[in-house]
Amino acid sequence: MITRRKFFRALFAGSAMLCCSDVFASKNALEEVASLMLGKKPGAAERSVSRKFPDEKKLSMQNIHTGESLNIQYYSDGVYDLEAIGRINYFLRCHYTDEVKEIDIGLLDLLCCIKDKIGHDKTIQIISGYRSDIYNHFLISQGRNVSKNSLHLQGMAIDFTLEGIHTSTISQIAKSFEAGGVGQYPEFVHIDVGRVRYW
Repeated sequence: MITRRKFFRALFAGSAMLCCSDVFASKNALEEVASLMLGKKPGAAERSVSRKFPDEKKLSMQNIHTGESLNIQYYSDGVYDLEAIGRINYFLRCHYTDEVKEIDIGLLDLLCCIKDKIGHDKTIQIISGYRSDIYNHFLISQGRNVSKNSLHLQGMAIDFTLEGIHTSTISQIAKSFEAGGVGQYPEFVHIDVGRVRYW
C-alpha cells in the first residue's frame, strides 16, 4: 500500500531527475511536497522551489565576519538534508548577536543556482545572511542604508559575492531567475525571495 508519505517522496525523487536552470515556479504540486518534507506550511520558501531539480545541491561558503567556512551538500536525489540545512542556518546566523534563524529554502536554492550558473567550484563570500532586530537597529543608528523591514530579518535575503566575479555579472545572472529582489552594490550583491524588483 502506497502511503501519503511514500507518494510524495516518489514525486520529489522524480522531480530530482530534472535540472534547475528554469525559472522558479509558484503554486504547483511541489509546494506541498516541500512543505511536507520541511514540516511547515507553504510559504515563501515553497513558492520559490524550482520547477526542475539537479541531482545535488552544494554550497561552499565563507563568512567574512566570523571567518568560518562551510562546504556542504544539502540536497541529493530529491531529498533535502535537514541536518545540513540546520548547519547552514547556523552558518548564516546574525554575527552580531549569534542568533540563529531558519533560512528560506527557496533562497538557498536561488543562491545555489546562481553559483552553479557561474561555476560549481566558486566559493560564496557571505556578507550578510540573517540579521537580528538588534543588529538591524544598530546599522540604522550608524546611518547605514538598511530597511527597518529588511527581508534579512526573516531569513529571506543574503548579501554575497563570488570569488573573482564582478558584481555586475552576479547581478545579471541573479535577475535572470526572476525569483525575487536583486540589488547590485560595489562590494556585493543582494538577493531575496520577496517580490521581484531590481536596484
